[in-house]
Amino acid sequence: MMDWKSLPAFLAVARSGSLRAGAEQMDGTHATVRRQIEGLEAQLGTTLFRRNAGGLTLTAAGRRLLPQALEAEAALLKGFSAVKGLDREASGRIRLSADPLTAHFMLAPVLVAFAELYPDIEIELKLSYFIDSIAKDQTDISIRHVSEVEEDAVGRKLFPLSIGVFASRGYIDKTLPKAGPKGAGLTWIGYGDVPELQAMIDATPFPKARVRHTVADPQMHLHMARAGAGMTFIANWVQSVFPELQRVPGTQIDQRRSTWILLHGDLRRVKRARLLVDYLSAALLERRVDFIGK
Repeated sequence: MMDWKSLPAFLAVARSGSLRAGAEQMDGTHATVRRQIEGLEAQLGTTLFRRNAGGLTLTAAGRRLLPQALEAEAALLKGFSAVKGLDREASGRIRLSADPLTAHFMLAPVLVAFAELYPDIEIELKLSYFIDSIAKDQTDISIRHVSEVEEDAVGRKLFPLSIGVFASRGYIDKTLPKAGPKGAGLTWIGYGDVPELQAMIDATPFPKARVRHTVADPQMHLHMARAGAGMTFIANWVQSVFPELQRVPGTQIDQRRSTWILLHGDLRRVKRARLLVDYLSAALLERRVDFIGK
């Protein structure tokens, strides 16, 4: 089997014409280069260099080996360059969009850990409850909680997202026992003029509860529910972060939506994008029980 470690010594001496100059090229010692050349000659069973007054010159066997050695060197350098190129791809900026509620309470520690692991990748994070278009180049990667993806993008469907009816433990203990038929006397925190919301309320055991508050921001729903303002529809995972919130007894979870990670198709071979998608997927899958619920 060819001792490939000796080829650099052979090429260095062939280029420089002496053991000493070859050693300088390789940042090695005269003795080491001589030993590698002698080992290669022993392995091949032939003499590769002839000593003369001007130094070392290639023999016929050495001249025959030279093109193959150069080709092997070029192939190795190409391979090294490809690997280094991948390392350089693990740098630069990547745009990520997500809804504020998920980002604030689930993604922040994940992104910090990712940044520590890949210090040369910069994340431009855009938080919005409106969906940024990948097709229109508004974002590179998007985390979405939707029933279906209607955009041309590379997608990973992670798991169902459970939406439940939540309220503070204190609100449940204090008001639920006093509620009238179909939830009369209870309070909903509403999202405004959202037709889907009324249909969701009607499907609960509390269709007669009053929609008293109108708040468009889901994060404010979270904090108002924690403070005891009433019941709200919110993602199941909030209970893992805020244990004072409890799913209201008698209610069911809605799993019509799923959590997706979407990637612009042009970036599927860009290393920094793949790294972030893989890392986010793994981190969210670790919390799948919190998202799915029981």
